Amino acid sequence: MPVVCITGCSSGIGHALAQSFRARGCTVIATARQLSALATLEEQGIHTFALDVNDAASVSALLEQLRAQNLAVDILVNNAGYGQMGPLLDVDEAVLQQQFETNVVGLMRITRALLPDMIARAHGLIVNIGSVSGVLVTPFAGAYCASKAAVHALSDALRMEVAPLGIKVMVVQPGAIASEFGRAAQQQLRLRHDSPYQKIADGVAARAVASQQNATPAAELAQRIVDAALSARPPMLLRAGHGSSALPWMARWVPQKLRDRILSAKFGLTRL
Repeated sequence: MPVVCITGCSSGIGHALAQSFRARGCTVIATARQLSALATLEEQGIHTFALDVNDAASVSALLEQLRAQNLAVDILVNNAGYGQMGPLLDVDEAVLQQQFETNVVGLMRITRALLPDMIARAHGLIVNIGSVSGVLVTPFAGAYCASKAAVHALSDALRMEVAPLGIKVMVVQPGAIASEFGRAAQQQLRLRHDSPYQKIADGVAARAVASQQNATPAAELAQRIVDAALSARPPMLLRAGHGSSALPWMARWVPQKLRDRILSAKFGLTRL
């Protein structure tokens, strides 16, 4: 069975993925910034390592540890990330950079680190966790939506580039998944005290927790991902979870002006 390395395993999707891959007999390497957050996974026989995808030294240290333990990664699941919420007017340069540093640059940092060993064996799979938010863009999540759209574009380019080298790439675009995402998004929300959007602060806050409405259990999504990743022919694109079909359909078929009206009304912009 393959060796699977997963980023962002402290909770939610990453935690569920580690358990699901382990249940299928895989050797699982679960990572998170805080090693203490992985204690329950370690108790289940899962290898746990501290990893901050934003820190090149942390990535290098992980590589050294894996090689020391003769753990050659066959499947990398890039799950680490967060959702920066708030009007783009209120998301300053540093905050925008941090969103892309974690969701985009960090994803490529760990991917580039592990790819050479995969290429040497002419075998491997990269699974990038994107989002339907990168397909259907909404107000008050512009930074997050843009970062996930970037993940989708990078995945498409990477898939073509590494295919001749024996490596596959699968992008996952989840819908609403029950996790800590909403709570974390609320904590990250940016809304200045003098923001013109203070009048509809409830609409801004509603976007931060929108992913937790009618949410699909993380374990259910994890099982879909594991089934696809371990199949003989992993799909290039996997959509799963509440809204994962309807929202991309809306993005493709509903006229832009109508989409804008619908989303503006949903998040309170029509009250300004």
